[in-house]
Amino acid sequence: MSGTPPELPIVVLDALMPRAQRLVVNRRGSMVWEVESHRGQYAVKVGYPIEATADWPAQPWTALAPAREGAVLYRLGFDDFAYGEWELGTWNFQPWHEGPDLYELWRPCREPDSRTEPHTSAALGCVEALAELHGRGWAHGDVQPAHFIIGPDRTHLIDLALARGGRVPEGYDFPFRGCLVHYEAPEIARSVLATGEAQPTQEADIYALGASLLISATGWRAVEYPDDAPRPEQRQAVASGKRRPVKVHGELGELIDAMLSPAPEDRPTIYEVGKALS
Repeated sequence: MSGTPPELPIVVLDALMPRAQRLVVNRRGSMVWEVESHRGQYAVKVGYPIEATADWPAQPWTALAPAREGAVLYRLGFDDFAYGEWELGTWNFQPWHEGPDLYELWRPCREPDSRTEPHTSAALGCVEALAELHGRGWAHGDVQPAHFIIGPDRTHLIDLALARGGRVPEGYDFPFRGCLVHYEAPEIARSVLATGEAQPTQEADIYALGASLLISATGWRAVEYPDDAPRPEQRQAVASGKRRPVKVHGELGELIDAMLSPAPEDRPTIYEVGKALS
């Protein structure tokens, strides 16, 4: 696909009839557009399989991820979205959410010699968005700063392709093989190292939220490992349960420390986190 400019599948063009479109993400196995349509602003996600390279094994699941997310949105009762198949994989479209993500919002906190403190209100907005999902009996499975969009009225939790909590059509489902290691809980890392798979949980989401708040506020990952370390080596560091001290001031720092507890049962629930912040 790298030899031709990426284009929206015909079926999506027919459904949305874009007035304008902008390619936002084009990475291995996934493309995302911002599309302006007579129906409104949409995020359009298109997936295709990743072929094997010398450094990476083949990843067929990326072709299914947009449709799996569409099925999750359906189960959660969302409206104004659609999903389906195209010649190389699947697609979905859903409302576009305007605003910075958490990491971008807290950029001033990470400047050298900064005296800017993280906004508790922004952290609470992220907690409320995750609490809404947990309240419906789901785990997100891929909590990270880029997936919290801080809008003018509320915070949106996006990218639900890996979420677990209800039935998904078998043809679009695939095993959970971990997420971005920076935000992976130790028990998830251990399971992936041992079996190649894991089960997303709400407790692991709490760890990932703590790691997201930490890196957004300080620029530091929860666990120390070389930037260029191979994925298994990164996971081994996470699985050990050893992590950096949390250097965030005040109650927020104490809360992040608790969320990053190596034992899932020692972490607060999302409701306890919300109560502490509010």
